[in-house]
Amino acid sequence: MSIGAIGMAAVLALAGCSTGKSTGGSAGSAAAGPKSGSITIAYLQKQGDQQYFIDEANGAKAEAAKLGNVKIVTVDLGTDSNKAISDMSTEVGQKVDGIAIVVPDQKIGPQIIQAAGGIPLVSSDDPISDGSGNPAPFVGFDSVQMGTEVGTKAGDLFKTAGWTAADTRVIAAYQQGLSDCQQREQGEEAGFAAAAGASVPVIKVGTDNSVVDAQNKTGAVITANQGVKHWVVWGCNDESETGAVTALQNGGFAPADIIGVGLGAYLTCKDWTAKKDSGNKAALFIDGHSVGAAAVDALVAKIRNGTPLPPKTIAKTALVDATSFVQAGVQCS
Repeated sequence: MSIGAIGMAAVLALAGCSTGKSTGGSAGSAAAGPKSGSITIAYLQKQGDQQYFIDEANGAKAEAAKLGNVKIVTVDLGTDSNKAISDMSTEVGQKVDGIAIVVPDQKIGPQIIQAAGGIPLVSSDDPISDGSGNPAPFVGFDSVQMGTEVGTKAGDLFKTAGWTAADTRVIAAYQQGLSDCQQREQGEEAGFAAAAGASVPVIKVGTDNSVVDAQNKTGAVITANQGVKHWVVWGCNDESETGAVTALQNGGFAPADIIGVGLGAYLTCKDWTAKKDSGNKAALFIDGHSVGAAAVDALVAKIRNGTPLPPKTIAKTALVDATSFVQAGVQCS
C-alpha cells in the first residue's frame, strides 16, 4: 500500500445501497429538520472503556465542536443489553435530537429502534434491524472485507515464514454470537486460505472480545495442543488478538513462532512503540475517530437540514506493521 493510500485510512466513503425510500418503523424514517439552535446527540456504546470506543467518542466530540452548537452525551453500556434498553429510554425521555448506538447484542435491535420513535438514529459498528428486518442507517466497517485483509496478511506471512501446516495451528479469537465477528472470522479464514496455499487447522476460541478473556481462553488451547510448534493468530478486534498472542508468549512460544495480525492496531502497536520483539506482526488499522465523526455528521445533517441518513457509511482501513504504523496515524493506547 502506498503512503498516500495509508494516509487515506480515516477517509469515509458513502455507499448508497437503497432507493432512498423509507419504510414504516425504520430508524430515522420520521421527518426531521431543519432545526436551528443547539443540538444534543446521545452516543451509546457497548464496552465504552475499550480504546476503540474511546477514540470513537472523542471523534464524535471533536466533530461536534467543529460543526458548532452540538453537544455529545456519551453512555457506556458495558455488555449489558438490559442497560442498553434502559439507557436508550432515558435518552429518549431527555428528548435528545439524535442517537448513535453500538449495541451490546444485535438481538435488541427491534427494541432499540422502536424506542427511538421519531428521533433520528444510526447504528454504529454493529448493524441492527427493526422487527420487520429493515436495517437502521449504519456507520462503521465492512466486516467481511476487514477480515479478508487480516487473513490475507496472515497467509502471506505464513508463506514467507516457510512453516508447514502439520505443525502449525490458527487461533481465531472472537465473540462468536456477534454477526460482525462472525463475518470478520469468515473473511479471515478465506483470506488466509487463498494467500497461504495450505490448509492449516483453525481453532475457534470464543471470547467476550476482551484482552483478559482471550488470554485466559488461549491458555487452555495451549495445554490441549502440546505438539504445535507455530501459531497464527487473528481475532475480531485488537483485544482478542493481543490477548491470545500474550498467552502464547507467556506459555513459552518465541515471537518468531507466532504470527499475530491484529484488527484495530491500537494495542498491537504497543510492542512496536517499545521496540519489543513480538508475535504481533501486523494489524489492520481502523480509526474509531472517523466513525464517531461520520455518525455525528450524518445525524446533524438530518436534524439541521432534513438530509436523509445514508443507508451505509463505510470507513476505509489500512494494513500496518512496525515500520508503518506511525506514518498511518495509529494512536497507541
